Amino acid sequence: MAVNTWRSKKYWRKRLRKVRNTLAGRFFDTRFGRRLLIENIGPRVVSMTVDGGDHLMTFSPSDYIGRKVFRKGHFERENVDRLLASLRERGLLRKEGVLLELGGNIGTQTVYFALSNAYSHIVSVEPDPRNFRLLETNIRKNGLEEKVTLVNCAAGETAGEIDFFLNANNHGKSSAIRQSSSDIRVSVPVKPVGDIIGHAGFNESDIGLVWMDIEGYEPVACRSMAPLMSRRVPLYMEFTPIFYGPGQTRDFVAALSSFYEDCIVFFEVGEQDMKVRDLPGGIDQYDVLFLP
Repeated sequence: MAVNTWRSKKYWRKRLRKVRNTLAGRFFDTRFGRRLLIENIGPRVVSMTVDGGDHLMTFSPSDYIGRKVFRKGHFERENVDRLLASLRERGLLRKEGVLLELGGNIGTQTVYFALSNAYSHIVSVEPDPRNFRLLETNIRKNGLEEKVTLVNCAAGETAGEIDFFLNANNHGKSSAIRQSSSDIRVSVPVKPVGDIIGHAGFNESDIGLVWMDIEGYEPVACRSMAPLMSRRVPLYMEFTPIFYGPGQTRDFVAALSSFYEDCIVFFEVGEQDMKVRDLPGGIDQYDVLFLP
């Protein structure tokens, strides 16, 4: 009798575990459930990989971008699609051209661009050593080694080294400009854009698009790529007056308008065609596509 009772309890415990696990699995496969799960993973988990349908993405669960990837399955992939659509509508896509990506982070946009086959090759530049390790992993896991050249440095005016500040909670906010007293300072290599292109085995005439998101360091990087800008290569960047300040914003707009006349500004509420000289300085941040 005692044996049968023990077996019965074991059976029902097993059934209850199965029901519990089924219900938990369904819950944690919802947006809310995934958010609850990813925000409560302990520090011992240093990386995770998710299947995005047509690609794999490995990320740190403690990082803002990684948490977004886990919850949504991607990170701002719609921005890549929107940009490519804008270029396609204007006849500005060069399939034989090379995409220069300044600020590759962990490779989210890199992978999306590569999967689009919009460009023959991608040169992805990322200075943050934490991001770069994941960038390498994601390019390798998706079999894109022949499609993407990775460069671990910052883009600047002269070759050498610069101080770089690591954001602990959002690796995408790490920058050559210190934004918080809690940022960790490291030294990273820096190269002019022309050197980056040449060392990757390309000429400036090969570049079909520059994509740039480098957290306030855009004015410095742009000063190192005047030859590209004088060719009026399409240039897409995160434009951040809150980082630049009023004076540098005015100077940066003036410098950009000496190369480009027209642009498309992507606000949160929609996009707007605009003259470069009229770019607003009173909005914290927005994306801009500078047109040939």
